[in-house]
Amino acid sequence: QVVLVESGGGLVQPGGSLRLSCAASGRTNSIYSMGWYRQGAGKQRELVAVITTGGSTNYADSVKGRFTISRDNAKNTVYLQMNSPKPEDTAVYYCNAVATPFGVPLDYWGQGTQVTVSS
Repeated sequence: QVVLVESGGGLVQPGGSLRLSCAASGRTNSIYSMGWYRQGAGKQRELVAVITTGGSTNYADSVKGRFTISRDNAKNTVYLQMNSPKPEDTAVYYCNAVATPFGVPLDYWGQGTQVTVSS
């Protein structure tokens, strides 16, 4: 299977910057895509950004132009650079990986890291 460990969350001021990291271990050669989701208080979990092994990316409209997802395949790590965050970006951010360790696509999740945007 695949194990994901996030880091980099915390308190950031509006207009500042923050970088989240997610390191994958285990059957990393079976990973197809990695990404970030978030869940605000009282809200459903939503996609923030995703990147495939080939480098294709997809972003939620609400973060386009402010957040950037990148991936270091050699380190099995995905990053989320958060620039100009807004208070509405406050949420628990979860790392996700879609992998096929047993031949079928499975979702793997990290434990989540809190991001609070506040002055």
